[in-house]
Amino acid sequence: MFPFEHVIIIDKEHGTPLYRQIAVSIINAIRTGVLQPGAHLPGTRELSRTLGIHRKTVVAAYDELYAQDWITIVPRKYTAVSDHIPFLKPQKWNTASVLPSYENSFKLPFRTIDEKKEKSGISVIPELVIDDGHPDVRISPIDELLKTYRSYTSKRHTIKNANMGTEQGTLRLREELAQYLSETRGLNIGAENVLITHGAQMSIYLTAQLLLSPQSTVIVGIPNYPAANAAFEQTGATVLEVPVDENGMDIKAVERICRTKKIDAVYVIPHHHYPTTVTLSAGRRMELLELSNTFSFAIIEDDYDYDYHYTSSPYLPLASGSHNGNIIYTGSFSKILDPSLRIGFMVAPGNFIEQCTALRKIIDVGGDGYMQNALAFLIKEGELKRHLKKAKKIYHQRRNFLDVLLKDRLNPYISYVLPPGGMALWITLRPEYPVSHLINLPQLKILRADEELNAFRFGFASMDEKELETTVDFLQKTLSSI
Repeated sequence: MFPFEHVIIIDKEHGTPLYRQIAVSIINAIRTGVLQPGAHLPGTRELSRTLGIHRKTVVAAYDELYAQDWITIVPRKYTAVSDHIPFLKPQKWNTASVLPSYENSFKLPFRTIDEKKEKSGISVIPELVIDDGHPDVRISPIDELLKTYRSYTSKRHTIKNANMGTEQGTLRLREELAQYLSETRGLNIGAENVLITHGAQMSIYLTAQLLLSPQSTVIVGIPNYPAANAAFEQTGATVLEVPVDENGMDIKAVERICRTKKIDAVYVIPHHHYPTTVTLSAGRRMELLELSNTFSFAIIEDDYDYDYHYTSSPYLPLASGSHNGNIIYTGSFSKILDPSLRIGFMVAPGNFIEQCTALRKIIDVGGDGYMQNALAFLIKEGELKRHLKKAKKIYHQRRNFLDVLLKDRLNPYISYVLPPGGMALWITLRPEYPVSHLINLPQLKILRADEELNAFRFGFASMDEKELETTVDFLQKTLSSI
């Protein structure tokens, strides 16, 4: 008697229905040659007794196999493996059981992006989360945005507009955004200079793919935005780091490198550097623009939170100054509305935007046209400006409230410089209080910490005063116990 109990492996605790487990086991036995074409299978009653399951389960499994042409059923006579299956070299039935297909590792050569492995074990949802500078979705005009979105899905002309030309971004959003950036940031651009992306990170990746190669060199600050570094490294380019101090990126260090080797690009976050929040000084901005013209390198300007400045008017972007079209300017609405709303933008000369659009189409034929047009409506009606005015007032108050809390309760443990704007503080712990201790707490999740610098970003914009106080009290209790 063929040992079907060793061929058909079922697990009653597994989420897969039992009849599917039986069918898959028989298919695997046929594929490996254990069951040959024409081989008879036991009757449904016999197999149900052997496996200790209900007969209806076996009937369902056989029906599934019959529908897929793996077996032949002759009513009241026999059930057999289909004759259409080619003969395969049989394997011993008692060899190691075959894993379900996707429980195997992929054994063919492929490119590895990240060598790090996730920690094993059950993940614990932390009680407190310190983000790296997210907006407060509770005060965001998301309801108005979604109301407009829904209205666009029910009208013939808006349906047509939402499904046309999304590769570069809907024309309506690009036109409104070009006008908005002109009014708020001094950018003299048209819709042809704008590419709508799934966030600033996508803009940086597309830019890196077009600008850089294994023969290229790009300069970044240290510390820097990790996702940008990863995008540059994936091109095979050499990534050179220069210091970032209280006045932003060290432009003299950039100049020294330029005088010794060919530089293809400089990535800079002039408004509030990530993660340290410092602002690139006016003098250094002028020096960087002059170096770009002299040594013919591109500037990738990441302006992720330009809209939040509290003590004075912000510096205009580098892209608003006089340059030869060699600045690729990126931004995002994620810092204004909601981190999960993946709408970013890139501003560049038209020919560069055309090629970025072509590259983007290879992996993504376009964005959500309804959402883009709904966002365009918010910009046109002034809703975005009204929201920013309200948000800046609230975030300014939260920054100041957090400043008082930190000075009052965490002064013995930390140091920081209060930034003039932005949505986060860069907190440096004193040497005797390692940030690794905070990182390893199951009750706390810090989205951006640097063990080498013994520092972390404290995003304050997404927390109200009660939440800020609870978080600081927890940090005080934890650090005082070290």
